[in-house]
Amino acid sequence: MTAIPSTTVANVRDLGGTPLPGGRSVRPGLVLRSGQLDRLDLSADAAFAGLGVRTVLDFRTDAERADHPDRVPEGVRVLVGDVLADKVTSGEMPAAAQLKHLLADPAVAERELGGGRAERLFEQTYRSFVSSGSGQAAYRTLLTELADPEAGPLLFHCTAGKDRTGWAATVVLALLGADDETLMAEYLSVNPAVRQAFAPMIEGFTASGGNPEIALALIGVVPSYLGAALDEVATRYGSMEKYVREGLGVSDEAVEAIRARLSG
Repeated sequence: MTAIPSTTVANVRDLGGTPLPGGRSVRPGLVLRSGQLDRLDLSADAAFAGLGVRTVLDFRTDAERADHPDRVPEGVRVLVGDVLADKVTSGEMPAAAQLKHLLADPAVAERELGGGRAERLFEQTYRSFVSSGSGQAAYRTLLTELADPEAGPLLFHCTAGKDRTGWAATVVLALLGADDETLMAEYLSVNPAVRQAFAPMIEGFTASGGNPEIALALIGVVPSYLGAALDEVATRYGSMEKYVREGLGVSDEAVEAIRARLSG
């Protein structure tokens, strides 16, 4: 995977170049991931402009989109796949959707997230990516679009581009045949970019007495988060193939189209 040196969008990465079995790799320039696009400025961001994005899939909640609406180039098709909609409807606001709020008050963060609770909450949220109806609908949309040659280049994103987006990248790469080691390495590779993007917030949080371990649990990604989602797939479906076909309802034809388009 290749990091894109965007100056106005955090954590932009091209899944292209990710190694696959048999000496193959993901074709570059077709499927991209990032953080939110609320500060996108094509006139000042030649790297992003050069991607030629045609479709954007936004995994954020209604509240996140309202607070920080994407700035999307003219002519780009925008789709919404609210991964966490079911959790929000049930009265729960997952930590993945309120990073800034939680880092604004060290006392609240310690009360709600200290003692390993942050990690456990994220693991539960990752399991919901797999099991919830809204998560399944969002990731079904992603794969359906990737099967359509007219949709690319396609960029998918959430707020920081690490959790909902990280699981999306894992599903795509697993479907293309990437091994477990590659999936985990790709998932964890976003940590430096995410921590850089949130550095001022982390520094403010810790300067106010916040626990740095909580900050890192919120801002970064760790193996146990992805492991929870993968375990949910194994428990419910037995394999990623069955999750995609039975859980997400993606047809065999679409799966083969994705592999033909993205694997070279």
